[in-house]
Amino acid sequence: MLKIGDFSKLSMISIRMLRHYDEIGLLIPESIDDFTGYRYYSEAQLPLAGRINALKDMGFSLASVSKILKSYENPQALKEYLLLKQTEIQEQAEEIHRRLLLIETTIQRLGKDDKTMNYNVTLKELPERYVASVRKIIPNYEQEGMLWNILMEETASLHMQDGDPCYTLAIFHDGEYKESNVDIEVQKSVRGNYKDTENVKFKTVAPIQIASATYKGSYDQVIEVNEAVANWIRDNGYEFNGLSFCIYHVSPYETQNPEELVTEVCYPVKKK
Repeated sequence: MLKIGDFSKLSMISIRMLRHYDEIGLLIPESIDDFTGYRYYSEAQLPLAGRINALKDMGFSLASVSKILKSYENPQALKEYLLLKQTEIQEQAEEIHRRLLLIETTIQRLGKDDKTMNYNVTLKELPERYVASVRKIIPNYEQEGMLWNILMEETASLHMQDGDPCYTLAIFHDGEYKESNVDIEVQKSVRGNYKDTENVKFKTVAPIQIASATYKGSYDQVIEVNEAVANWIRDNGYEFNGLSFCIYHVSPYETQNPEELVTEVCYPVKKK
């Protein structure tokens, strides 16, 4: 029989943890002296201690270790536990790699562009949404308000309910900058179901992964923001996967002060 101190040295498990394992029924001493309360372990328990250490080193929680030990003699059951943990760790590793890459590319950009942190780029998914949509070719980008006026006027009698959240955005269908005759679609997410009007079409839009940057202030900044998002996409191993668009979190409809506008520049992306 081994005293707890000796067993601790041989098993490489601290005395404190051995006591905790005893309390939760994970590794119970072979015997406990009724008079002194001293715990005694047998050499035959060392393999069990080794299994516990091995499973902990793989990242299993004590609760999971307890479950696995009950089926340790069943190779198929043990394999299933290990495969699940393997998948979990791989996902964690990919997430850590993504974060390290974000940090690395930001550090690199800081050395080249003092505006890097002015526009923080994030990767996210825009969820599926039901929208009211107007798409037309208009004289120039500054005339986008024409489309919003059409949308609001033709749907006024429908008493539409705003989506939750309510996205108002403009999609630029030309795929490039044009001086005139630009193809723009405006969308507003809504709840319920409505019939199309002359110019307003209702449709469900699929979810999409985007890289985006949100900024406050006038639309004069949009070129710099576009550059920041494009650099992020290039530096982080993504590529463009659709038409760019802008989400208007605070638009000219809510304020006439350009400095109070809040706009999110978005680019659909996919991993290279």
